[in-house]
Amino acid sequence: MFRKLKNKYIGDSNFYIMVLAMVVPMILQNLVTNFVSMLDNIMVGQLGTEQMNGVSIVNQFMFIFNISIFGAISGPGIFGAQFFGKGDFKGQKHTVHFRIAVVVLITLIFGIIYSTFDRQLISLYISKDDAPELIAATLKYGREYMGVMLVSMLPFAIGQAYTSAVRECCETKIPLFASLSAVLINLFLDYGLIFGKFGLPNLGVSGAAWATVVAKTIESGVIIVWAHTHLERNQYLMNFFKDLRIPGNLFKDMVVKGTPLLINEFFWVLGMSVIAQCYSVRGLDVVGARNISSVMNNLFNVVFIQLGAATAILLGNKLGAGKLKEAKDMSNKLIFFSVSISAALTFCMIPLAYLFPMLYNTSEYIRSLSTYMVIILAFAMPMFAFTNSAYFTLRSGGKTGLTFLLDFIFTWVIQIPAAFILCYKTSMDFRLLFAIVTYLEVIKIIIGTVLVKSNLWIQNIVEKE
Repeated sequence: MFRKLKNKYIGDSNFYIMVLAMVVPMILQNLVTNFVSMLDNIMVGQLGTEQMNGVSIVNQFMFIFNISIFGAISGPGIFGAQFFGKGDFKGQKHTVHFRIAVVVLITLIFGIIYSTFDRQLISLYISKDDAPELIAATLKYGREYMGVMLVSMLPFAIGQAYTSAVRECCETKIPLFASLSAVLINLFLDYGLIFGKFGLPNLGVSGAAWATVVAKTIESGVIIVWAHTHLERNQYLMNFFKDLRIPGNLFKDMVVKGTPLLINEFFWVLGMSVIAQCYSVRGLDVVGARNISSVMNNLFNVVFIQLGAATAILLGNKLGAGKLKEAKDMSNKLIFFSVSISAALTFCMIPLAYLFPMLYNTSEYIRSLSTYMVIILAFAMPMFAFTNSAYFTLRSGGKTGLTFLLDFIFTWVIQIPAAFILCYKTSMDFRLLFAIVTYLEVIKIIIGTVLVKSNLWIQNIVEKE
């Protein structure tokens, strides 16, 4: 019995060497990015609670944009990974053309909305029960930060379109080098522009935003330049700008497969923001505590999130090559690996929950509440790892309708109503409320298990192309 389970869920040394060779650079890249974001957040937190809250609220909206871009490139990315597994570089090139066009359109839409309705959007996260001067200051700093962050959206979007294509070719070191190239500049500008050091102007929260703009532009530029100057490793970019026409049948298939993913990602991240808005009615102390806990949680979540991204690529390559049985076997091992690693990280995260909030210049109550939230999220991390791996497994075979069921339905039918009722209609202590909403993830685990075991995702979608 044990041997059977071992063979099903645990791979040999070659399997883990192959997985780690791909995923470690991806983890390091995002770890570096999140670490810099954490330092940026801590620096802003030194300015005061109002500045921290204003930046935190705007980052909710930037998160919506970022995940929408991820959703936009995910659909064509399914085809790209399978085209690469098949060895069809022309088909892969068409998917990159499609990605760039879509992310530019999405950036334009979000830019117009955010620049026009910045005051109204930020106000959604500010409780009217807080002190008027606190509300005014939070709104002021939030609008100041958002005005600059709009500039970073287009470089980020195009950079993500190229990064996804590079990763499909199992090249994960270059995105890491791109991130590292931007890190030192980001840290230098963060410290210099937030506090007016090194002869730079003291810009406060807008300084943090300008540092991010420069860093994202450099990171994207490195990936794009490398990709176009190493055509032997990126054959899909040959004659990239000469023929921009996408075959009608492929365009249609990418729209059909990609639209559910885009809608799913948008409404999932919008759902997360709605839940955050529900929490915010309990006061700006909760907003501040959630900001601190989210920063630390994001740092640890990098591992299972990137394992999920690697899962989509590896399974997509297998499916595109027609190795369906190998894809199914690999899926079991990748999911188990992700959950196991996350369970181990849980016990690394808990001690830091008491130390990390001390880095912020804020009240003792906010520090205490953020510590509690980190602990709750730490114990939930293995659950998040499973549902994340299940999502990417379903996505690898182009079953985007199933991912819609896993994410959208759970978030909007179960999690949001629960958060709304508990926050608005009860006087339940926020700590218990937060734990209940978080651990509803158990229901999502059940849904994900059923969908993955159905094997409906095991299909080659580029064979006919």
